Amino acid sequence: MIASTDLLRRRDVVVLGGTSGIGQAVAQAAAAAGARVFVLGRKPAQPGPWQYLPADVTDAATLRAALAEIGHIDHLVLTAGARIGSPRLEQATLEDFRRTFDVKLFGNLLAAQQALPYLAADASVTFTSGLLSRKYGSGGLLKSAVNAALEAAAKNLAKELAPRRVNVVSPGVVDTELWGEAGADSRIAAMARMGAGLPLRRVGKPQELAQAYLFAMGNAFLTGAVLDVDGGGLL
Repeated sequence: MIASTDLLRRRDVVVLGGTSGIGQAVAQAAAAAGARVFVLGRKPAQPGPWQYLPADVTDAATLRAALAEIGHIDHLVLTAGARIGSPRLEQATLEDFRRTFDVKLFGNLLAAQQALPYLAADASVTFTSGLLSRKYGSGGLLKSAVNAALEAAAKNLAKELAPRRVNVVSPGVVDTELWGEAGADSRIAAMARMGAGLPLRRVGKPQELAQAYLFAMGNAFLTGAVLDVDGGGLL
């Protein structure tokens, strides 16, 4: 029996948002599985077993240039998102709404659209949502709305783009630089506080999330799925 990660060997994997956090962990894991990895993002990637190409999900021209240079895509992974707060409705501004949706929903859909000419006939596309798509509370309006919209869009695309496969990975709280500088007391305290409320008593690691993306890429019978990797956060 062939392991799903073996199916990535010598495949072309594009990770948009792969210069940091979960995206970078996906790039590292895909490269370790033998894939040819291309990392796209606004800031330069760290040196690694991949080719970096500058691109911005809100700028079609940079996306077109980067994707045309790659020329062929077996697996497209989309992890880009804007760093936003948690304003309540009365505090949120029109700019908050626009910034939230411009990157995570419209930007990732634009990237998928621009990639269409280069997607292999059996390609996969994997989006990134978050547990707030189905976990609600005060201050979660923007994040819940954009993540739920992205999951709905991906399920539509699983039919529209078939037989290409479209899936979503939905992370819970993951210890990345989104929470501050590595080793900072505030980040350590936040991770401990949020981890204490989970069944596993800890938050996730980027490398653990990366395994879900590799599964989504490598399992040829998986499409239209939302993979919850949240340490039981939805329970």
